[in-house]
Amino acid sequence: MFATPATPDQHTMTWRHWAAVIICMLLNALDGFDVLSISFAAPAISNDWQLAPSVLGWLLSMELIGMGAGSVLLGGVADKLGRKQTILGCLLAMTAGMYGASLAADMQTLLAWRLVAGFGIGGMLASINALTSEVSNARWRSLSMALMVLGYPLGGVVGGLAISPLMATGNWRDIFFYGAVASAILLPIVIALVPDTRRAVAAQAATSNARVTDIFRKGLLGTTVILALAYVGHITSFYFVLKWVPKLVVDMGFTPQAAGGVLTITNVGAVIGCLAFGVVAARSSVKTVTQLTMLGTAAMIILFGQGHTTLGQLQMVVVAAGFFINSAVTGMYTLFATEFPPHLRATGTGFCIGIGRGGA
Repeated sequence: MFATPATPDQHTMTWRHWAAVIICMLLNALDGFDVLSISFAAPAISNDWQLAPSVLGWLLSMELIGMGAGSVLLGGVADKLGRKQTILGCLLAMTAGMYGASLAADMQTLLAWRLVAGFGIGGMLASINALTSEVSNARWRSLSMALMVLGYPLGGVVGGLAISPLMATGNWRDIFFYGAVASAILLPIVIALVPDTRRAVAAQAATSNARVTDIFRKGLLGTTVILALAYVGHITSFYFVLKWVPKLVVDMGFTPQAAGGVLTITNVGAVIGCLAFGVVAARSSVKTVTQLTMLGTAAMIILFGQGHTTLGQLQMVVVAAGFFINSAVTGMYTLFATEFPPHLRATGTGFCIGIGRGGA
């Protein structure tokens, strides 16, 4: 049996709990693949449709707008109806958004489907962050959160290896089609193995007369504001690197396939960073480690902006940037899960993610 969110710190982690954590990691991998799919596809789309840089910026940002709305609106839904139900709805939106993008005949249609996919991703993030925390105990929570966050760059690495051959032919539509297939495959897995925490969360909310606006009440307002501001600053840097690396590589005279390789190796650094954070934070202060990795991120962003003449130089910088950026993201997600009370965990997480990704 699963422990309820009311007693998350004392229960023994069984294979069922770890299975839920791994599923959350896979769901986050979908997020990583989905978001990065447009970065992989952007050079080919730009070439096919002769897009101006300003229009390309909208294409790269559209799912972030959807994420912002989805995180804010669906975080509260996850606290009211349950994590599992919200995850399933978000998976359906992501599947539809990716499949629709694969069939888009013009820019307007592609933007609309990217908005739908982003909306699903936003609600997914708030839900899996809360769920991962709730199925974990105090001893393993930092590692569990690190594994969940690790899914994002893992999705980028696996997706990059699978997509690179497609980019050699410029077949960007297949990228979105495969993303839709992966999302659909996870639907029955979630139904079968993800715990339903609806009654436990509803009981806590009823006991405390909780409302969505409680994250802005005295006692939580400062936490909400600080976490939201920290996340928007950090995630803006995160997307600055991930969204523009492929285009910069192509502008340097390399092929789109080489651009996909650079983005893939960026995520290798990110995977290592997530694991390192989980190990270190389990033996230290999550807040302190998060602060240090944010400082490392700032240093790498400055170095990234200095300009690089060779592909090797750029690869070294983006690997280091991926390491620090994703370590800090792991820290932020852990803080979301621990600083907000259980009945407002998805709401608070969704608000911070929505503000952050919308701002990005």
